[in-house]
Amino acid sequence: MNISPQEVRARNLRTVALLGALFLIPLVAAFCMYYGASWRPAQHTNHGELILPVRQLPRASALYGAKTFTHRWSLVYVGSGACDDACASALYVMRQTHLALNNDMERVQRVFVASGDPPARESLLREYPGLVVIQARGLEGEELLRQFPADERAQAIFIVDPLGNLMMRFDTRTDPKGLREDLLRLLKLSNIG
Repeated sequence: MNISPQEVRARNLRTVALLGALFLIPLVAAFCMYYGASWRPAQHTNHGELILPVRQLPRASALYGAKTFTHRWSLVYVGSGACDDACASALYVMRQTHLALNNDMERVQRVFVASGDPPARESLLREYPGLVVIQARGLEGEELLRQFPADERAQAIFIVDPLGNLMMRFDTRTDPKGLREDLLRLLKLSNIG
């Protein structure tokens, strides 16, 4: 059985084309389904609400130091300096979430931004060791407070990335495990902070 070089070449080309099709057809089908048919996965994986676009917090000011909202992830609660029940609940959730991070605790700080009355700093620090307390006053305080969405602020914990971007909001009335899961996912994927 003598096979001509043209037949060998044609058979080799068919084999290469078949192998290429095996790899390219699923890729083309996925591309068409995602972009062509407007099909998108229905679920999202985060529990908190993404703040889009992210908001850059003011850099160092007289209210807080240069590294307060940079170099580390921050869990931030914005509330009255009197710290009512909603405030105490949010600070408790922040403390427990921070403790649950185990080895990643050093990558996250907890910040309480007090609007209005000056907070009882000593009692807060005794109850929540390691908490950074900022009294938002004057023009700088107003500028800082403007960055945090005002609607239901007393029921929210905010996440600020190590670059100083306000990027996520978490409702304290929901299961706090969601905050921990979101934070662990961010810490796992982040090379900074």
